[in-house]
Amino acid sequence: MSNAIPSGYQLVRPEWLVAFQAQHEGQVAHDDEARAAVAIALSALSIDNGGGPFGAAVFDHANGRLLSVGCNLVMPANCSLWHAEMVALLFAQHSLQRFDLGPLPLTLATSCEPCVMCLGATLWSGVARVVSAATDADARAIGFDEGPKPADWAGALRERGVEVVTEVKRAEAQRELQRYVATGGVIYNAHRQ
Repeated sequence: MSNAIPSGYQLVRPEWLVAFQAQHEGQVAHDDEARAAVAIALSALSIDNGGGPFGAAVFDHANGRLLSVGCNLVMPANCSLWHAEMVALLFAQHSLQRFDLGPLPLTLATSCEPCVMCLGATLWSGVARVVSAATDADARAIGFDEGPKPADWAGALRERGVEVVTEVKRAEAQRELQRYVATGGVIYNAHRQ
């Protein structure tokens, strides 16, 4: 094991994710169901391409235009930080050249409620809205550890001015989580006693 710290780290998006972004760039999703459907489609593609069973996308809330997409790249990138929400927010901030998305009316759509890390990132990103599909309990039911987030995580975001809509297309998102397990998907970073 080397003690050398690399001078930089670059997140390389998989080709399929780049192609999805290019194909859907500017696509309009007029309502929360359509936005959740994009996040769920990304979770399905992530599973199909060796990633974790989570997807996320950032939309301009005013016009529904798709701005960025993300999927879970924890295993492909060997980095516990690259959850779907983190990737989608990273590329939204990069493409808009803003670290603070707050002045813009943006929606983060996720295939599952954010874990404790993504909850913090969502708040610090400045997005105005969160739309989630599957629940924390759904992720925990297949073995994922969502961390010690507040039981009323949505209320915590609302107190800070972030609108939250949950369980949008939950059944479809649950099916992808179950498919991940059924096809031998690895439950990484499970809670260790």
